Amino acid sequence: MDFALIDWLRILCGAWFIPHLIGKASHYERAGGTFEAAGLRPGKLFVGVAIVAEVCAAVGLIFSIYPRLAALFGALVLLGAGYAVVKINGMNWRWQKMGPEYPIFWAIICLLTALV
Repeated sequence: MDFALIDWLRILCGAWFIPHLIGKASHYERAGGTFEAAGLRPGKLFVGVAIVAEVCAAVGLIFSIYPRLAALFGALVLLGAGYAVVKINGMNWRWQKMGPEYPIFWAIICLLTALV
């Protein structure tokens, strides 16, 4: 099987969801509080929706199952995370100040893998 660079990038984008899924699932209560602090109520419902979307994104991107739809799910979750970071921490465009640049960058890369 001949993999192109974009395939490896797609797989990595999907694999990076795994630690996020583990964190959300193992700290479900606390994650709900974080979602509520961002104005997403009820927080636990949004955590559940995010987990389902991230599972779809991870599986789809890693195994190339509807990869464009998976990338869209992933990008939506990540743009939501970027929004939450700004809502909670203010508009700081640096990771040292808890800025949204990481989830926004990751969302863009997910979308690029879907477009290529």
